[in-house]
Amino acid sequence: MSFLLHFPFIPGAEVAGIVEDTGDSSTRFQKGDRVVTLIGSGGYAEYVVANERTLIPIPNELEDATAVSLPLQGLTAYHLLKTMGRLEKGETVLVHAAAGGVGSLAVQLAKLFGAGKVIATASSDEKLELALELGADHAINYTKPDWREDVMNATEGKGIDIALEMAGGDIFHETVKCMRPFGRLVVYGVASGNPAQMYPSGLMNRNLSVIGFFLPQIMKKPVLFEKSLQELLKLVRTGELKLTIGGVFDLDDASQVHEMLQGRKTKGKMVLKP
Repeated sequence: MSFLLHFPFIPGAEVAGIVEDTGDSSTRFQKGDRVVTLIGSGGYAEYVVANERTLIPIPNELEDATAVSLPLQGLTAYHLLKTMGRLEKGETVLVHAAAGGVGSLAVQLAKLFGAGKVIATASSDEKLELALELGADHAINYTKPDWREDVMNATEGKGIDIALEMAGGDIFHETVKCMRPFGRLVVYGVASGNPAQMYPSGLMNRNLSVIGFFLPQIMKKPVLFEKSLQELLKLVRTGELKLTIGGVFDLDDASQVHEMLQGRKTKGKMVLKP
């Protein structure tokens, strides 16, 4: 699986639906089974082909629109915390962009996984309020010049054990300053367009770790992918993990949905239905 673009390009990485046919060597699924998976591209279609090793059954209690809203951002949040961050019970977690797709799930999962304290950052009062509703213990506006001081105050000066960072630039450098000894900073994006430059020797005095994350590498390990997505689907089914679905649209309206996304007029996951 790869997220590299090759033209002509058909978008769509998350897909859910009914198995229409299987290959001769297929043993796990049969026609009529409801499944969800993550593919590299090509999901904007009536039919897609997927490796059966990556297919996960959809619980009867969940609709396709709910299941398909989970893989990309859910798996990212899950493995940022568990696989890369190695979250231990009672640790303090900092989640940047906590009202976003990954962040909103990471806030909830951190609590479910046993975090002692979750500190969320966002750029507006509305987003901060959402983060608190999702379970964050503290919500801080990272557009304020003294946001790092607020983070340290929230930890009583002790600092952060795990930070999830996807902005880059100054946010990255200020986050490093928030880390406590043996802290793990997991990087999964550069939303600012300004990659941070760092000197590894600056990590030594506090035994800090800066860890990179790229979801397609998880997809190459079925043992990680299958178990984690099954666990996420179960948490959604039981109501412990909340998803926000902004709307379900016909595939013919894909261009309209993209205009809404580009104009930042959406909230939650947008689902296309063939």
